Amino acid sequence: MRISLIATFMFIAFFLAAQSQDEYAAQIAAFREHYKAEFKADPRAPLKTDEELAAMRFYGPDSTYRVEAAFVATPEAKPFEMATYSGITKPYRKYGVLLFELNGKKLKLAVYQSLRLQNMPQYKDHLFLPFKDTTNGEETYGGGRYLDLSSADIEDGKLVLDFNKAYNPWCCYSDGYSCPIPPAENHLDVPVRAGEKMYAGEHKH
Repeated sequence: MRISLIATFMFIAFFLAAQSQDEYAAQIAAFREHYKAEFKADPRAPLKTDEELAAMRFYGPDSTYRVEAAFVATPEAKPFEMATYSGITKPYRKYGVLLFELNGKKLKLAVYQSLRLQNMPQYKDHLFLPFKDTTNGEETYGGGRYLDLSSADIEDGKLVLDFNKAYNPWCCYSDGYSCPIPPAENHLDVPVRAGEKMYAGEHKH
């Protein structure tokens, strides 16, 4: 009888885990469809046609790259000019630091607030997280990738960090954009095999 109960509980746990993974995969798929739709809606975007968008490549959804991070604010941080790949700079302030564990390794990333965008109502909570990892230049874009976060999502000193939502800068697809270069403090010495991969289409000049 006891063995039967254990087997039943194991089956239920397995079923719920599989169901949870399916739901998560559906959420990421919806996120990526919305992401592609934004390209068509934005007249400044480098990709427009269905053919161009079809050349985007992504890692499969992997919930192990969705982690809870401890948030440490940096209220004394002074504004600075973040370099971009076009040579100009953009004003940012370091908003805080995220401490988390990924695949058994303790890591840290800084999050930034754009001084240009913070006065716009729609961006008042927006946080920017540019990063590099060891997949850059091989599996992913050599210039690093980005994550968009919100200060409104920080609860009890914690913030969920989902690398499945990492995306490429527009510089990956075309020349003519001023894409921020991830600061040295946000260079990870581990591979992040989640989110957007290297673009399979032709780079525009």
